[in-house]
Amino acid sequence: MTFDLKEIVNRYQGKQHQLFGNFINTQLARVLKTIGFDKNYVKGEGVYLYDSNGDKYLDFLAGYGVFALGRNHPKIKDAIRQALDLDLPNMVQMDSPLLAGVLAEKLVNLIGGRVEMIFWTNSGTEANEGAIKFARKATQKPRILFWDHAFHGLTTGSLALNGNNEFKKGFGPLLPGATMIPFNDLTALNHELSKGDVAAFIFEPVQGKGVNIPDPNFYKEAERVCRKYGALLIADEVQTGFGRTGKMFAHHHWEIEPDIVTVAKALSGGFVPIGAIAYSRNIYKKVFSNMEECVVHSNTFGRNTLAMAAGLATLDLIEEEGIVEHAASIGYKIRMGLTQMANRFELIKAVRGEGLMIAIEFGSPKSLKLKASWMMLQAAKKGLFAQMVVIPLMKNYKILTQVAGHNINVVKILPPLIITDEHADYFLKSFEEVMIECHKMPGTAWKVGKDLAVAAMSSSKMPAYEPQGM
Repeated sequence: MTFDLKEIVNRYQGKQHQLFGNFINTQLARVLKTIGFDKNYVKGEGVYLYDSNGDKYLDFLAGYGVFALGRNHPKIKDAIRQALDLDLPNMVQMDSPLLAGVLAEKLVNLIGGRVEMIFWTNSGTEANEGAIKFARKATQKPRILFWDHAFHGLTTGSLALNGNNEFKKGFGPLLPGATMIPFNDLTALNHELSKGDVAAFIFEPVQGKGVNIPDPNFYKEAERVCRKYGALLIADEVQTGFGRTGKMFAHHHWEIEPDIVTVAKALSGGFVPIGAIAYSRNIYKKVFSNMEECVVHSNTFGRNTLAMAAGLATLDLIEEEGIVEHAASIGYKIRMGLTQMANRFELIKAVRGEGLMIAIEFGSPKSLKLKASWMMLQAAKKGLFAQMVVIPLMKNYKILTQVAGHNINVVKILPPLIITDEHADYFLKSFEEVMIECHKMPGTAWKVGKDLAVAAMSSSKMPAYEPQGM
């Protein structure tokens, strides 16, 4: 009997949420229904998702930043088909695969600075796990410093470096020596480094949970004190890499040279899981110190042919189409549009970001009626107002966005880097209309807010869902 994937898709179409709830994640399926995200998507193309009713949705999540070039890019699809048709000797293991070396050379040149070597992984959290190991082995020191509100993944080593207790609760004890310091606090960083037992300081150049950016002088000084005390600098570029912030890599904004850079998400165009640890040759020599230790760190799928082919095609497209420069300019347009709205709408507290990694933070209004309703939401669950914005963006304007973290009133947008002025204008106009509704008392927006508050106080529902990879 011939295998027919199209027949399987057609047979089960419309049952995805039932199957997902029954066999994968019951609670997530319930959350999606609660906030109106239980759509039956049947197609993804470019910046849009399409459902079974023929409606299209502007995707301003991009798979948490994975689809920088949009969904199902034809050139990357073609590269994968070519790789399949070549019948290359894939995952021989006792081999030096050609495409892995070609892509490694290209990535080293793009990152620059101290980076000279690449270790291929399957994901961002795996890359960060490896970075922890490499830093400890290279320095022979136990501690890793990280920021509050940091997110570096959810496997146990990466989880130990998570600045949100919501993710850690019940999974301890975790990695010993993981030490959290306040965001943007050079005094705390210097104090911990001066103890002499720190292997590395790991950071997201633009922090994902809330899109937080430190003071302009922070990174240069952090680089200096890390060098002074013999600690490594690890830039987690899993979400910020490959043009997301308007530079090829976000740490390039501050002209620093990390010892280790971790990447993933956008590198394969969303087709094949891929990640990498990019690091100095000096660290390599200390980790893989002799022939007996040539596989002291390894994995099965990290250098697979399809991932490497997709990565090569993705990087080629990013450079060929000027994606980085485009992300910088279109991101600036959106931020300026939102900033102008912040002057008109008292519920908007701040707009921040770089390139197309943008946060809109909301805060307590001054007018009494709005303030009373705001306090009601906050009492039910912190962060509900942000979800109150996300829901009508999806329901009324078919724009997919999401909140940026637990217990914070921040909506974060991570659209594909290929969005046009037309898409930016549509988002800005739609967001403005949602803000107009949110400033009406009473109004339909606050009816949504009331429903969210009731659901939040029910033990059976969790409406303020925060995606783990945001």
